[in-house]
This record gives sequence, structure tokens and C-alpha cells, in this order.
Amino acid sequence: MTKDNTALADRAKRARRIIKNPNLYKVCFGCESIVASKVNICPNCHAYHFEENEDFVIHQARVLSTREQNSVVANDLL
Repeated sequence: MTKDNTALADRAKRARRIIKNPNLYKVCFGCESIVASKVNICPNCHAYHFEENEDFVIHQARVLSTREQNSVVANDLL
């Protein structure tokens, strides 16, 4: 498995976990990342507006699971 395939497989695995429990997550309006429902500020873009609708969270998880990561996350800045 190549690095790209491994990354997509990891994203698909995380998406399945989110889809099973969408109430534990929300989608950031700033960067479209899925974050834990308990956060108040997105750890990736520092936005504070979120969509908590479970159907939207599921939809976003499916979208993100099929494409490579293209947003900057905190680990990229280290």
C-alpha cells in the first residue's frame, strides 16, 4: 500500500467512526474539518462557528473520506 493509499484508508476508518456516532462531532464552518463536539475553537483554523446537525456531519465525513487531506492542521506547523 502506498503512502497515499494508507492516508485514504486512515481517513475512511475515521469516517466510519464518525458516521457511527455523529452526535460526538461537529463540522467547522471555517475549514470544513470535523472536530469533537466538545471543542469551542477549531484546532485547525481557530474558527468558532460549527454545524452540529448529525446528517451534515455524516455527509462531511463521507466527503472527506474520499479525498486527500488538503487543509493545514496543527501538526503541519511544528
